[in-house]
Amino acid sequence: MNRDILSDFVNIVGDENVVANEPMSKHTSFKIGGNADFFTTPINIEQIKGIITYCAQNAIPYFVMGNGSNLLVSDDGYRGVIIQLYDKFNHIEYADNGRKIIAKAQAGVMLGRLGNELMNKSITGFEFATGIPGTVGGAIMMNAGAYDGEMKDVIISACVMDSLGNLVKLNNSQLELGYRTSIILKKEYIVIEAEFELEKGNQEEIKNKVKHFSARRLEKQPLELPSAGSTFKRPKGNFAGKLISDANLIGYTVGGAQVSKKHAGFVVNIGNATAADIIKLTNDVKNKVEEQFGVELELEVRKLGFDK
Repeated sequence: MNRDILSDFVNIVGDENVVANEPMSKHTSFKIGGNADFFTTPINIEQIKGIITYCAQNAIPYFVMGNGSNLLVSDDGYRGVIIQLYDKFNHIEYADNGRKIIAKAQAGVMLGRLGNELMNKSITGFEFATGIPGTVGGAIMMNAGAYDGEMKDVIISACVMDSLGNLVKLNNSQLELGYRTSIILKKEYIVIEAEFELEKGNQEEIKNKVKHFSARRLEKQPLELPSAGSTFKRPKGNFAGKLISDANLIGYTVGGAQVSKKHAGFVVNIGNATAADIIKLTNDVKNKVEEQFGVELELEVRKLGFDK
């Protein structure tokens, strides 16, 4: 049966854009995850629509991902189809309307690449996002932010695909961008591309700001170890990292998973960590923080392939 499904996907996206039994550890920044039944990398809108239509007709689950920088995949993998919008879906174009610069980027564009291109073109407003290790699609879905900037501050609109394969253009307010949430996350839309409104700036100032943010990340975050970035959402009126630190959990370890010794808000893979290690550790952290401070931490990392 799987051979027939694989053949059907080859007909939709071409044999170079689909593989069966793909280790998800190769596609997540945690370097963790069992095999996905099918892993597809569509290169255009028609192929994306073809995949989700086929999945709907055959009752096959699917999951859309970018570069896997905010994703924990089960050790058992994923029984379904991964649709990765990443380096094969990453076109950028620019327009100058006389007042502002409009950057249009496909969902698979890395934020770092877009930020560096904008810097080289002396375009300001995107510096806060340049060091975030994710794609445009994931950043919009989660309203990613850093250093007092968020996607909602710069995005004009996004073109999304619904579960029926219809394309819909949503403006800033229609995207319902909040703290690590959006209408895209709630309705399980697929981001196709987005338009950002920015402006001309002084290249030296832009470079200095990007360099400053980069240095702060390097100093404070455990970038040398596999992780999924900030593990927990920021609790109202508090900081997850401070609560975890105050609970004396810095360096707390389960198997190959550890609360970072550099930044308590990060859980890192110190060597051959499993998804089960991560789950056990994060559950322990949540329980201990709630016991000591009465604050319930919520995972920011998305989980895939686990029982609900």
